[in-house]
Amino acid sequence: MGKIFCLMGKSACGKDSIYKQILSDKSLPLKTLIPYTTRPIRDGETNGVEYYFLTDEEEQVLERQGKIIELRAYNTVHGLWKYFTANDHQLDLADNYYLIIGTLESYLRLQEYFGADFLIPIYIELEAGERLQRALNREQLQTEPKYAELCRRFLADEEDFSSENLEHADIVKVFVNNDLQKCTNEIISYIKEHI
Repeated sequence: MGKIFCLMGKSACGKDSIYKQILSDKSLPLKTLIPYTTRPIRDGETNGVEYYFLTDEEEQVLERQGKIIELRAYNTVHGLWKYFTANDHQLDLADNYYLIIGTLESYLRLQEYFGADFLIPIYIELEAGERLQRALNREQLQTEPKYAELCRRFLADEEDFSSENLEHADIVKVFVNNDLQKCTNEIISYIKEHI
């Protein structure tokens, strides 16, 4: 029986860097489970790597086909952006292990869809000031920085990943990302324990 390792944390906590380092460890039999989004692609992102970037119309086709497992919609300062997981060509839980980046909400919905035995949460934490500085640094590299959206996302994450919500989701194991390599190594060891 395979499992889905769901990497979660507030924005700019280092999820993308940790995700890439975990996948580069060839001792782990992990496949990627790439989520979908209707938000615009950022500088440096590649379609089919971080996300599958779709139009609203393409998302609606998948919805009509009954292929969407979970979907989150956010009213951003730039309009409605959707993030979702689809039951598509990527999934075979009979034989494979997957790594996905998600939110607490997506983790709970995936758990509801597949069952608790198939989901392993990996929650990453980083001090708020450091996260905000990283987010600002990243946004400044964009061709058209979206500072208002950065602020909205930062504040929303404080609420979404509250201690009450983490407790409700039964997430007790926390990986603190004060040192990227140390944190990644701890997560790799944790994953190996569950394979």
